[in-house]
Amino acid sequence: MTGWGQVLQIFIQNAEVVNAARAGASSRSFVERGRLDWILENIGPGDLLLISFGLIDMKPGDGRFTEPFGDYQWYLRKYVLGARARGAHPVLVTSHERRVFDDHGNMRRPLGLYPMAMREVAAGLSVPLIDLNAWSVNWWRQVGAEGTKQLFLYTEPGEYANFPDGIADNTHLRGHGAVECARFVADEMCAQGVLTPAHFRNLEAKVPETAVEFLDDDDFERLTKSRVGSGAASQERREVLL
Repeated sequence: MTGWGQVLQIFIQNAEVVNAARAGASSRSFVERGRLDWILENIGPGDLLLISFGLIDMKPGDGRFTEPFGDYQWYLRKYVLGARARGAHPVLVTSHERRVFDDHGNMRRPLGLYPMAMREVAAGLSVPLIDLNAWSVNWWRQVGAEGTKQLFLYTEPGEYANFPDGIADNTHLRGHGAVECARFVADEMCAQGVLTPAHFRNLEAKVPETAVEFLDDDDFERLTKSRVGSGAASQERREVLL
């Protein structure tokens, strides 16, 4: 399982990428568990904040669901305005589409209105927008139902120790899919002048899956537990730190 934020540094130079993404988080739960607090406590003038939610916001229950043109937009504005209040520059990135095809090979778009809702917030607040969703839809359609299995977390039994029985995950990417999504995000950042050309590298380079790096389990756990801001509710903090 690989996120595009995890591999964005492959395409960025002369700047540090801090990947604060959290698997399974929605725009709501990320805030309620104090993770936005941590970002806003550490972000500074001139920094960029790339904001990408929607894949999990559509899931009912567990305190994660948001209405696209309701509290989803409210939370997105909270990220944008929080960054700007600290002199940082927000950038909105629509979520890549899920891998959902019908029996006839036609692609579905379960994210529905979330990308549209984010585009509306970007236009209303004059925030740069990187439309990863629209780009991914075109790519998923080109490679089709079978080809997209090479981009998403599809593994055979025994292929990886973490998934001894194999896995068929239509939400999370594997290395190749994440790298190409990150390349698109970097391309758009360069084209829109979010950073100067001197900040980009490898935009045309072939990047193998073996270039993807993973933190040691202990480092991952340490960073996960530490990235909770002091403004979070005490009970919510305890739940994260346990």
